[in-house]
Formats: sequence, structure tokens, C-alpha cells
Amino acid sequence: MKRMRATVLTAAATAVALSVGISGCSSSSSKGGGGSSKSNASYNAANTSVVNASSKTGGTVTYEDSDVPDSLDPGNTYYAFVQDFSRLYGRSLTTFKPAPGKDGLTLVPDLAASLGKPSADGKTWTYTLRKGVKFSDGTTITSKDVKYAIERSNFAPEALSNGPTYFKALLVGGDTYKGPYKDKSATGLKSIETPNDSTIVFHLKQAFADFDYLTSFSQTMPVPQAKDKGADYVKNMVSSGPYKFQSYQDGKQAVLVKNPYWSSSTDPIRKQYADKIIVNFKVSQTTIDNNLIAGNTTLDIAGAGVAPATQPQLLTKPSLHKNADDAISGALAYTAINTKVAPFNNIDCRKAVEYAIDKTSVQTAIGGPVRGDIAHTVLPPSVAGYTNYADLYPSTGNAGNVTQAKAELAKCGQPNGFSTNISARSDRPAEIAAATAIQAALKKVGITVAIQQYPSGKYFSDNAGSTDFVHQHKLGLMMMAWAADWPTGYGFLQQIVDGGAIKASGNSNLSELNDPKVNSALSAAISNTDSASRLAAWGTIDKQVMSDAVIVPLVYRKDLLYRPDNATNVMVTPAYGMYDYLLVGSTK
Repeated sequence: MKRMRATVLTAAATAVALSVGISGCSSSSSKGGGGSSKSNASYNAANTSVVNASSKTGGTVTYEDSDVPDSLDPGNTYYAFVQDFSRLYGRSLTTFKPAPGKDGLTLVPDLAASLGKPSADGKTWTYTLRKGVKFSDGTTITSKDVKYAIERSNFAPEALSNGPTYFKALLVGGDTYKGPYKDKSATGLKSIETPNDSTIVFHLKQAFADFDYLTSFSQTMPVPQAKDKGADYVKNMVSSGPYKFQSYQDGKQAVLVKNPYWSSSTDPIRKQYADKIIVNFKVSQTTIDNNLIAGNTTLDIAGAGVAPATQPQLLTKPSLHKNADDAISGALAYTAINTKVAPFNNIDCRKAVEYAIDKTSVQTAIGGPVRGDIAHTVLPPSVAGYTNYADLYPSTGNAGNVTQAKAELAKCGQPNGFSTNISARSDRPAEIAAATAIQAALKKVGITVAIQQYPSGKYFSDNAGSTDFVHQHKLGLMMMAWAADWPTGYGFLQQIVDGGAIKASGNSNLSELNDPKVNSALSAAISNTDSASRLAAWGTIDKQVMSDAVIVPLVYRKDLLYRPDNATNVMVTPAYGMYDYLLVGSTK
């Protein structure tokens, strides 16, 4: 899955108690152990509580990734797990409270001293930074560092193309500003003002009710302009969080150690429990699973769940079952149908695919109901605005409607079917299994599908997210998993269905949908100051997207995660739909 996740889980009272207990633990400056720990391991325990809550310091936390991230640069990433992980070395203006259950959806000030202060018309938002926060090189962080971070991340696609483009779309003058690498003026983007070193002011084109959520993105993590090297900044980043990079080897490993200039007095939500954090890249998923079970790895950083081959062990062996969590990711696993790749420029050909896909076989291929419920809407039930309207492309037992699919093929002038390609991420076994099931279902109606596999780290920059690549390689269908950038309908829908979100690289609107009805409805809804009206609008937009037949919802995804006994302070955060990495420690 690519994005920041947002879902709603039921929080037990103990979740809040344990969360508060962690944040009130002994100072992170204590040496060599100390503190206390508590084991409460059981199946799904981390969904509603903190498992192995501990204030002990020391040890090494080790993460593994089946490929590489899109980037660890906070200004050049859109993967959910990097948004989660980057909070260890970066501080955005706001962030989500580290807590399981509904409490984990609480937005709290981070680098800012308080949440944003909007003007009466909702078009101007002001933030004041906390005093005394320093970079890992000892220099004091100012509002200009935040302004620059946003300018480089949203307005320089020639160097940084992976992240979202909300600021570019919302800020006054954002459509014409060329970014800091091309614009050498001292003022930069005038709609971001820094009247003093502790104040930053945003001027928007229209009212935007969700702006505090937008500032939780890693794109607001400060970057000192003098240290920026564009795309190469990732090789030597300056930290604003409790950890800094000791080393970074592209495609191999990243090692983080404690930032000596971080202070708990300026950061109420973080700790420095582990002495060192290691991330190993390009480790096969089955090897990661085996290392987790053996206790040699702390957590799987991608947070997408174990391989289908590993799943039976976690569900049947009591010794492993107690350490597993079937986490509601808040994501929709779906197949995007590209409207610019023939014959899918014809809506009836797209409808043929909608009817033909056997969703039950897809669910079975990825591991059964434990990996998600069969879907028929774009918005998952966990997102505010979800509306359970009737399936627009129904089939008995969700097994596909061959007769109706063939009728749609006849309407679009392809009665004998056609050939196309489907993309999937090569390092994600479940995604490949789903694509294989889709291939078999479409074969029944005469559509021949070739599966094209690409690595996760380049999937959006070079492959499925590159519009030129998609057109040249005739990727009519693309496997995708998406969760809300923040827990509202706009935070889920805008980047995947708004025509204004389409971009040449790092594209998330894989269907390249540019429906004026959808575009205008999104803009009108987010500007509406009436929360009830906004909520109702998201379901209406969802149904319009399904009428356009550009997305085939497969499952409202759940991810079977594993936590070894030596991992401490483990909890599923509903803000990201995976384990929260902010307070994780290790007894090893």
C-alpha cells in the first residue's frame, strides 16, 4: 500500500491507560536498561492495547523491507510506512498521537506548539513553532526551514516526484510557482509567509477544513536549505527527531542512532528507547517472516502483512498465534483501469472488467477473509463518509458475472475480447496472487491478460505511477492498494480520482480519471463549512467514480502482522494501519 492510513478501530479502556503509561515513563536519557516492562501478548492484542509496554532503554531495533521505499526523504515519499517511520527522524507541524484504537486518530501538535489557527473564512492558517527545537547538527529550527521543505517537496517534480501535491493545489500561486531549484528569489512562494522565525502562515485559494491533517504529512518536516541536495538529500539528511542517520546505503541498509540535540522538553510524544535502529532492504518476504518468527527481526517495516505461505502457521500454532495481529489497514485493494489505454477509453470495455472479475477468487488467493472483506465501494467502511450503496456490478457470490461481462464487450465493439497488461509489485506475493486470479477470471470472457511485475520502490516513480510508461507499455490494468491520507472522504479520494492530481511521475490517479463531475464535487465538498454536508458528499462522489468504471474494488484490506516477544511498545496505529514505529523498543 502506498499511503498514509486512516481507519477506525474500537479502543479498549486499557489502550488509553497503557498509552499514557508509556508517555509518562522515565526519561530517555537513562542508561543501560532501567524502567519497567509488561507482557500481554495475545492474538490481536496490539489492535486495542500496547503489547509489551516498556520504558527500558538500550538495544537495537531491526526492521526489514521486501524491497526499498520510494524514498526515506520526508519530502519525496508517499508510502504509508515511510510516513510512519519518518517521524523518528523528522517532526511535522502536526502528527497523530502514538496510541492504539480511536485515540491513535487524535491529531496533536508536533513541531508546532498548537494546532493551526484558521481565519474566519478558513483561507488563512497560522502555526507557531515550539521554542528551542534543534536539527541534528545543533542549529535551531525556524519557520523558514518548514517553508523551504514544503516548497521543495511540492513544487520540484524534476527532483522530488513521489509525494502528494495538496499544497501545490491549495496555496495561492501554487499553480505558477516553479519551486526552489528553479526560482532563485529570496521570497520563494509568497503564499507561505514567515514573519518571524517561529511563525508560519499559509494563504489558501479556498477554505480547506482539513488543513491540520495536511500539515501532518512528512512534507512539513523542516529541511535547512543550505544542506539540501535535491534528489541526493536522502544520502545525508539532517534530522529534527530523536534519531539521526549514522549511515545510508541505497538499496541495502539504513542505520539510525540517537540525535544528541533532541530534547524531550520540546517533544511531548517521542522517546529514545533504542540505542540504534537498523533497516535492511531487499529481503524476501518469506525470509522476513522467518526472521520475525525466530526473533531476529523486530518488525516488518512495510506493514503489508506476512506472505500467504506464512499465514497458516500464524493462525494454527498457539505459540505464534499469540504474537499475530489481523490489523484493519483502512486500505482498499483494487484494480485501476486506465482510461487512456485502449480499449479502456471506452466505458463499456471498462464495465466488462468490472463484471468479469471474480472477487471471491481474489480474496481466496491472498489468504481468505483474514486478509479482508470483499469490497464494492471505493471508500472503505473505516473512512468517514463511507456509504453502503448497492453494488453497481453485482454477481452471485461475488464470483463474477460472465454473461453481463460479455454483453458489455459486445457494446464496446470487442465481442471476442482483447489483450491487455496488468501490473503488480514483484516483491509482494499476495498482490501477484491477486493479479493471477484476475487473469484467470478475465480469460473466461475472452480478455487475455499478461502480468507485468515491477519492484515496489519504483512502482510509482517509474512504472504504474509514470503516465508515459503506462501508455507505452499498455498497462490497461494496475494493482493498487490505497488508504486515506487522513481519515476523511477527501483524504481518501482526492489523490486517486481527481483529474487535478494526475502527474507525470509519482502519479496516484492510476486510472487517469478526469471527470468534471468528480473534480467539482470534491472541490465543493472540502470548501463546505457544514460538516454533515461534507460527510454526505463523499458517498455521492464514491458512487460517481464507480459509475465511471475506473476502479474495481477487491477487498477492504486487513494485514496479518507479526511481533516477536522481544519487541516492546508494539501497537497498531489506526492513523497508518500498521504498527506505530514511534515508540518501538527491543529487549535484544
